[in-house]
Amino acid sequence: MSTLKSLRALAFIIPAFAIPAAADLLTPAATKADSTIAFQSVNVTLPDSDRVFPGAGADPINNNCLACHSADMVLNQPAMTRAAWQAEVNKMIGSYKAPVAPEDVAGIVDYLVKTKGAN
Repeated sequence: MSTLKSLRALAFIIPAFAIPAAADLLTPAATKADSTIAFQSVNVTLPDSDRVFPGAGADPINNNCLACHSADMVLNQPAMTRAAWQAEVNKMIGSYKAPVAPEDVAGIVDYLVKTKGAN
Protein backbone atom coordinates (compact mmCIF):
# COMPACT_ATOMS: atom_id res chain seq x y z
CA MET A 1 0.00 0.00 0.00
CA SER A 2 1.37 3.42 -0.86
CA THR A 3 2.04 6.04 1.78
CA LEU A 4 -0.73 8.24 0.39
CA LYS A 5 -3.29 5.42 0.63
CA SER A 6 -2.13 4.65 4.19
CA LEU A 7 -2.61 8.27 5.23
CA ARG A 8 -6.07 8.36 3.66
CA ALA A 9 -7.02 5.19 5.53
CA LEU A 10 -5.78 6.68 8.82
CA ALA A 11 -7.73 9.86 8.15
CA PHE A 12 -10.94 7.80 8.35
CA ILE A 13 -9.88 5.57 11.24
CA ILE A 14 -8.57 8.24 13.65
CA PRO A 15 -11.75 10.34 13.71
CA ALA A 16 -13.79 7.21 14.41
CA PHE A 17 -11.79 6.65 17.59
CA ALA A 18 -11.51 10.34 18.50
CA ILE A 19 -15.21 11.22 18.24
CA PRO A 20 -16.34 9.48 21.44
CA ALA A 21 -13.43 11.01 23.36
CA ALA A 22 -14.15 14.46 21.93
CA ALA A 23 -17.84 14.13 22.76
CA ASP A 24 -16.92 13.20 26.32
CA LEU A 25 -14.74 16.31 26.61
CA LEU A 26 -17.54 18.51 25.31
CA THR A 27 -20.14 17.15 27.73
CA PRO A 28 -20.54 19.49 30.72
CA ALA A 29 -19.43 17.86 33.95
CA ALA A 30 -22.80 18.54 35.58
CA THR A 31 -24.56 16.30 33.04
CA LYS A 32 -22.30 13.29 33.47
CA ALA A 33 -23.89 10.57 35.58
CA ASP A 34 -20.86 10.05 37.76
CA SER A 35 -20.23 13.76 38.42
CA THR A 36 -22.00 15.68 41.14
CA ILE A 37 -21.61 19.17 42.47
CA ALA A 38 -22.05 19.58 46.19
CA PHE A 39 -22.70 22.97 47.69
CA GLN A 40 -22.34 23.56 51.37
CA SER A 41 -22.91 26.50 53.65
CA VAL A 42 -20.01 27.99 55.50
CA ASN A 43 -19.81 30.51 58.28
CA VAL A 44 -17.24 33.25 58.05
CA THR A 45 -16.40 35.39 61.04
CA LEU A 46 -15.17 38.79 59.98
CA PRO A 47 -13.04 40.91 62.27
CA ASP A 48 -15.17 43.08 64.47
CA SER A 49 -14.44 46.77 64.42
CA ASP A 50 -16.26 49.47 66.26
CA ARG A 51 -13.95 52.15 64.92
CA VAL A 52 -15.66 55.00 63.17
CA PHE A 53 -14.33 58.02 61.35
CA PRO A 54 -13.37 60.55 64.02
CA GLY A 55 -13.90 64.27 64.18
CA ALA A 56 -16.37 66.90 63.16
CA GLY A 57 -18.19 66.34 59.88
CA ALA A 58 -17.81 62.53 60.00
CA ASP A 59 -21.52 61.68 60.03
CA PRO A 60 -21.90 61.39 56.22
CA ILE A 61 -18.90 59.07 55.83
CA ASN A 62 -19.85 57.02 58.91
CA ASN A 63 -23.43 56.64 57.70
CA ASN A 64 -22.55 55.62 54.14
CA CYS A 65 -19.08 54.14 53.86
CA LEU A 66 -18.68 51.82 56.85
CA ALA A 67 -21.02 49.25 55.32
CA CYS A 68 -18.22 48.27 52.91
CA HIS A 69 -15.03 49.89 54.23
CA SER A 70 -13.37 50.00 57.61
CA ALA A 71 -12.33 53.40 58.85
CA ASP A 72 -8.76 52.09 59.11
CA MET A 73 -8.69 51.10 55.44
CA VAL A 74 -9.89 54.50 54.28
CA LEU A 75 -7.68 56.46 56.67
CA ASN A 76 -4.62 54.53 55.45
CA GLN A 77 -5.12 55.66 51.86
CA PRO A 78 -2.66 58.16 50.39
CA ALA A 79 -3.50 61.84 50.47
CA MET A 80 -5.39 62.92 47.34
CA THR A 81 -6.77 66.11 45.86
CA ARG A 82 -10.42 67.09 46.09
CA ALA A 83 -10.92 66.07 42.44
CA ALA A 84 -9.39 62.64 43.13
CA TRP A 85 -11.56 62.06 46.20
CA GLN A 86 -14.64 63.18 44.26
CA ALA A 87 -13.74 60.70 41.52
CA GLU A 88 -13.33 57.91 44.10
CA VAL A 89 -16.74 58.61 45.65
CA ASN A 90 -18.32 58.79 42.19
CA LYS A 91 -16.68 55.45 41.30
CA MET A 92 -18.08 53.81 44.45
CA ILE A 93 -21.57 55.04 43.55
CA GLY A 94 -21.45 54.49 39.79
CA SER A 95 -19.33 51.38 39.35
CA TYR A 96 -19.89 49.55 42.62
CA LYS A 97 -23.46 50.75 43.24
CA ALA A 98 -22.71 52.03 46.74
CA PRO A 99 -26.00 53.16 48.29
CA VAL A 100 -24.77 56.63 49.18
CA ALA A 101 -27.41 59.23 49.88
CA PRO A 102 -27.03 61.99 47.26
CA GLU A 103 -27.16 64.67 49.93
CA ASP A 104 -24.18 63.06 51.70
CA VAL A 105 -21.76 63.02 48.73
CA ALA A 106 -20.41 66.55 49.32
CA GLY A 107 -19.98 65.85 53.06
CA ILE A 108 -18.06 62.63 52.35
CA VAL A 109 -15.73 64.40 49.92
CA ASP A 110 -15.27 67.34 52.32
CA TYR A 111 -14.35 64.95 55.15
CA LEU A 112 -11.88 63.02 52.98
CA VAL A 113 -10.24 66.22 51.79
CA LYS A 114 -10.05 67.54 55.36
CA THR A 115 -8.47 64.35 56.73
CA LYS A 116 -6.63 62.87 53.70
CA GLY A 117 -6.34 65.77 51.28
CA ALA A 118 -3.20 66.53 49.33
CA ASN A 119 -1.65 69.90 50.11
